[in-house]
Amino acid sequence: MARRNEPVDVPEVDALPGLPLPHEQDQVIGHARAEAVLLNAYRSERLHHAWILGGPKGIGKATLAFRFAKFVISHPDRFSGDVLAAQSLDVPGDHPVARQVRAGGHPNILHLRRPWDEKNKRFKADLPVDEVRRTVSFFGTTASAGAWRVCIVDAADDMNASSANALLKILEEPPERCIFLVLSHAPGRLLPTIRSRCRCLDMDALTAEDIKNGIRQLAPQAPEDERALQQISAAADGSLRSAFMLLAGDGLTIASGVQALADAGPAADLGKVHALADLVAARGQTDNWESFQHLVANWLHVKMRGHVGAGISESYRYVRIWDDMRTLFAETDALNLDRKQAVLDFFLKLRQT
Repeated sequence: MARRNEPVDVPEVDALPGLPLPHEQDQVIGHARAEAVLLNAYRSERLHHAWILGGPKGIGKATLAFRFAKFVISHPDRFSGDVLAAQSLDVPGDHPVARQVRAGGHPNILHLRRPWDEKNKRFKADLPVDEVRRTVSFFGTTASAGAWRVCIVDAADDMNASSANALLKILEEPPERCIFLVLSHAPGRLLPTIRSRCRCLDMDALTAEDIKNGIRQLAPQAPEDERALQQISAAADGSLRSAFMLLAGDGLTIASGVQALADAGPAADLGKVHALADLVAARGQTDNWESFQHLVANWLHVKMRGHVGAGISESYRYVRIWDDMRTLFAETDALNLDRKQAVLDFFLKLRQT
């Protein structure tokens, strides 16, 4: 979905080479429960105007959001026979709305995400207030009678203070026949005032079987070896995006390295730590860098869960490392800092604790 003044050859933020974008997909992997909640809410007497679709990154929140948007726009009468009889949010691929959405240009859908920074030749680090203010013109234009408009905020975690307040303002005074789908990887970190004006729909991490089905469906070039697929599914920790990142670059090698060296703690071989850091920070290997961040977060989460009940001091050290690394990763991306140093900092923190 190109936007005004954005070069047509710029990829969408978070796009993965060779894989369809959320608006290009007709199906969603897993999430039958979440889909049923949205469908039943749409045909109920009271439909909430704003929803937070929450869950880990890469599980299909945006894909489900576009799937719901297509259904709403192609079925504007919430109480029609077709809607009341529907068993899912399926819209035929040859339906005019489905074709428009797949092409990235339906006028009744506004997709807010981090924009391209032409000066620095990269995507901006946050979702700025000017993006959220696009809702003014979007909802200000005249719509055909009975039409719905859907605004997808992807992802709300990227908003700064100004853009969050701008979103809050329009959530407080929503236009007629509008639906907001606010995607968040960590809903608890959103402004309480935003959460209070939305209905929260928590989406589950995908199962290992969902991950394998998603790989087979969306990446036919993926290895057919069941053992390799099982290893990828386990390391992906419920995120289909992470599975694809592991398939690209040196994902499986990095997964094995992070697991072994982090488990070793202070006894980790420093030569192997530096070799892993060189692999993660290799020039042009963005896949390796993103995989490393995901794997570190998963390793720390396992440690935090494993120490529940062992005392505050025992679990807090992993919470502190997780918080430090989350900040460091964000700063490394935003300020273009040395990725190798970020990798070394993680293992240094493990040695110090």
